[in-house]
Amino acid sequence: MKKTGLFITFEGIEGCGKTTQMNLLADYLKKEGVSVLKTREPGGTEIGEKIREILLNPDNKKMLKETEMLLYGASRTQHVEEIIKPALKSGKIVLCDRYSDSTLAYQGFGRDMGISFIKRACPLSLGTIQPDLTILLDLDVKTGLSRIKNRIHGNDRIEKEKIAFHNKVRKGYLQLAKASRGRIKIVRADKEIDEVHDEIKNIVAKKFSAHPELVEGLDSR
Repeated sequence: MKKTGLFITFEGIEGCGKTTQMNLLADYLKKEGVSVLKTREPGGTEIGEKIREILLNPDNKKMLKETEMLLYGASRTQHVEEIIKPALKSGKIVLCDRYSDSTLAYQGFGRDMGISFIKRACPLSLGTIQPDLTILLDLDVKTGLSRIKNRIHGNDRIEKEKIAFHNKVRKGYLQLAKASRGRIKIVRADKEIDEVHDEIKNIVAKKFSAHPELVEGLDSR
């Protein structure tokens, strides 16, 4: 049987700390001798990064929500085929900063497009593979936005959206988690960074316990 890896995604509203937590988990797993690939969306590939520039550029104020959805889907399609699938086939643990749940939360709920519409109109926008585990870092919207207001390079097009939009995104994420409790694990992001990291390590260790061929000696602590 061909060895395959695990696909773990990190999701949440702006300022929830998912990138920080993904990096901490990657460092921890590497120290444990696990082969890890870190990537992100939109982006992850040369083509995807160019699409990212278009999507997040604050100057693109006239972008239609349909265009936005399709661009995220285009980036994801390239990402899955060029990066994620090959890494998983080689047995790596793939950690991805955002994936299809972001499309459902931001475009489906935030833009009021609806999950069913996205699935009918462009199923490819959600990717051809599903994560084995998704860490949803949940945080109050005002707290999240306060964390990113003084970023050196300013805020991107999505971060600049009104608070009502971000509240809909958060509610969307929580609804998605309720519907996919086996895959999506909610972690409160209003705690200290180390506390959040420890909780995520325990969640991941339990997931690994079902795949002992990938990690030996990595137990839930």
